[in-house]
Amino acid sequence: MIWSIIKNEWQFLIRTRVLLGLSAGFFVLLILSVFLGNQQIKHQTQIYQDAKEHLRQQWESIDAMNPHGAAHYGTYVFKPSSLLNNLDEGIHSVTGNVLKVEGHVQNEIAHSEASQMQTVSKFGKLKSSLILQYLVPLLLIFLAFHSISSEKESGRLKVLVLQGAKPLHLVLAKTISVCLYGILLLVFVIGIYSMVNFQSISTEVITRTSLFFISYATYYFIISGLTVFFSARWQNPTVALTSMLGIWIIWTIFLPSILMTAVEKWHQLPSRNEFKAAMKEDRSQGLDGHNPADERRKTLEEQTLKEYGVDSLSQLPINFDGILMQADEEYGNKVWDKHFGHLHTVLGQQKQSYQLGGLINPFISLQNASKGFMGSDNLHHQEFLVQVETYRRSFIKTLNDKHAFGGSKTGDWGWTADNAFFKSVPDFKYKQLALFSVFSNYRTDVIVLFLWLMMVCLLLMLGARKLQIV
Repeated sequence: MIWSIIKNEWQFLIRTRVLLGLSAGFFVLLILSVFLGNQQIKHQTQIYQDAKEHLRQQWESIDAMNPHGAAHYGTYVFKPSSLLNNLDEGIHSVTGNVLKVEGHVQNEIAHSEASQMQTVSKFGKLKSSLILQYLVPLLLIFLAFHSISSEKESGRLKVLVLQGAKPLHLVLAKTISVCLYGILLLVFVIGIYSMVNFQSISTEVITRTSLFFISYATYYFIISGLTVFFSARWQNPTVALTSMLGIWIIWTIFLPSILMTAVEKWHQLPSRNEFKAAMKEDRSQGLDGHNPADERRKTLEEQTLKEYGVDSLSQLPINFDGILMQADEEYGNKVWDKHFGHLHTVLGQQKQSYQLGGLINPFISLQNASKGFMGSDNLHHQEFLVQVETYRRSFIKTLNDKHAFGGSKTGDWGWTADNAFFKSVPDFKYKQLALFSVFSNYRTDVIVLFLWLMMVCLLLMLGARKLQIV
């Protein structure tokens, strides 16, 4: 009986010219969003790849240079773009994409996509996630709000019940019929994406996209089921529509901002100026590789002389300057770990608290899961920054060790390393965050979506009981 009702519903939908026109419009928008997004990501990736190769070529072209001078010269690392970001770019466009790697300094990531846009285009960019998260649910509401009330008004509901149709089967069939329309649009997007990126599809891409699909399909059922419930609950379809539109506005516009503001108050991050001042204060307590009068430098000098059994720096078989530079770096690393570790802790607390907001707003859980599975969330961004910092430490240590143990003596700043050494310094390689780690971080959002799914099913059962007394 359920499938018969679903079949009849779809036959009606197909005959509705307005819906066919809307569907055609949605298909065009979705095709454009996928193709334009794909082109943009590929273009951006090519630009970064060309810049990366150019910088690497410059680095490998160094003929002779002091290693510490090369540490100040540094290099640049580019944040990789994934074609998965095409389905949901998340925070990718507002975070930076370029990070300079050099000695003594842990630079901030810069050159975000949003900072290079015109003001009007920041709000007018066509994105698949915008359509899937905002417009498709809104369309499902308009398809579902009249689903049961129209049967009441026409008297067809009593006929269906007399023919043996159970009210529960009726509300489930109506919900599934509307939900399937949203799933059809979702499948269309993923299908277009798969066609244009067929050569890049891997097991991980399939798994991430499947989780992405399940999250949206679950949310579409929640929206459809809740609208059908209101349609069954209220005699007036206008009341059902108004109720659901109010919920949609609260879920998508007001609650996310309100909850994020509250979370930021509960778990406060230091201001930019406070953070920099604290970093500078702690950094000043360590070794200063460029200040000969520094007391901590003298302590390190004494330890080094004792280790090598000599009385002066000139007698050392190594270059003390390199050791001093590396000691300065290691202290700076400890300062970085302390302050950025605190930031990561607070960001983690904010994320967990915000995820719990999904209990009153499934839209939050959908957005979190969507960004997470597509690799465009803060978790992936922070992982990139950590990997760059790990590389920076290895990169600078390699240069400092060459300066200390490569054959020069203390004070010999004119000594240079040859081209073979600079070619041997490895380039940065980003390692994709393991899918298991991603899923474990968004398990809460997935669970919350399924809790909402079960709650909507219970509401549909209540709505079906309401129909039994009609």
